Amino acid sequence: MQNILVTGVAGFVGFHLARRLLDEGHRVVGIDNLNDYYEVSLKEARLALLQDTERFSFDRVDIADGRAVAKLFTAPYDVVVHLAAQAGVRYSIDNPKAYVDSNLVGFANILEGCRYGRTPHLVFASSSSVYGGNTQMPFSVHHNVDHPVSLYAATKKANELMAHTYASLYGLPCTGLRFFTVYGPWGRPDMAYFLFTRHILEGRSIDVYNHGNMRRDFTYIDDIIEGVRRIMNQIPEANPHWNKAAPDPGTSFAPYRIYNIGNNRPVMLTDFIETLEKALGKKVKKHMLPLQPGDVPETCANVDDLVRDVGFRPATDIKTGIGRFVEWYRTYYRT
Repeated sequence: MQNILVTGVAGFVGFHLARRLLDEGHRVVGIDNLNDYYEVSLKEARLALLQDTERFSFDRVDIADGRAVAKLFTAPYDVVVHLAAQAGVRYSIDNPKAYVDSNLVGFANILEGCRYGRTPHLVFASSSSVYGGNTQMPFSVHHNVDHPVSLYAATKKANELMAHTYASLYGLPCTGLRFFTVYGPWGRPDMAYFLFTRHILEGRSIDVYNHGNMRRDFTYIDDIIEGVRRIMNQIPEANPHWNKAAPDPGTSFAPYRIYNIGNNRPVMLTDFIETLEKALGKKVKKHMLPLQPGDVPETCANVDDLVRDVGFRPATDIKTGIGRFVEWYRTYYRT
């Protein structure tokens, strides 16, 4: 049994990871600030499912509060999985300070806690958004990612740089995971598939950006969690073949690694909507709009490093994943 800290435990990925860890018999300390970025009742419902075992403890902590975070690290952890963050690409355009506080200040506090707590392994969530203006497909961790197109993406890129610095200076083993468009039961209500479902069932039209000419590497939540679990046991080591003259962004001379976790099978947004319509048994009127600031037209994950190092490739298809989400949605919202 391991003692594991999961930040953002009331969030979509954090909840699913904590439930998996508890099912495996581990002890989980979860923190979350339960902010109102989306419906707090959904976060509370997730927490309620976790709190039926004495191996789970929860503290309401804002990671931007340095003293509160430092207090957490008076206890030792075998692994820290950092998932707390202010999410959302478009929201970052209107509310930049929320991203600075949570994604930059908050992450710095977690790094300091891991440093002084001598944490054996920090696993943290990055995002496919760091690829920004890149158009070379599929996106590889060995590509340069210096051209973000949203503040959210910039903060996630900054997290990767900050983690590398701590790996280099203090020998803190850090692994960053770039998630690609995660969806599934207990998901985030601000995500397009969730909003589409709500609007379709209510008989309302949906906004479809870039006139539907979007391709996304939709990745089912169970695949994300399986990838995270395997990476947690894969403590990074310095790459002895790292070349200063031709630096590889995906590895380092420090104990630091980056991985993509994506389905590696992009789906057209229009096809995704059609799959959702079939699962719901209802058609929807589409309101076509141009590409929004901060959005990119396509994402696709190269997962070769993930397959090589931990032997896992996400494989849940859209029809299966959407079917499971719709079943959960109808049950949870009693539609």
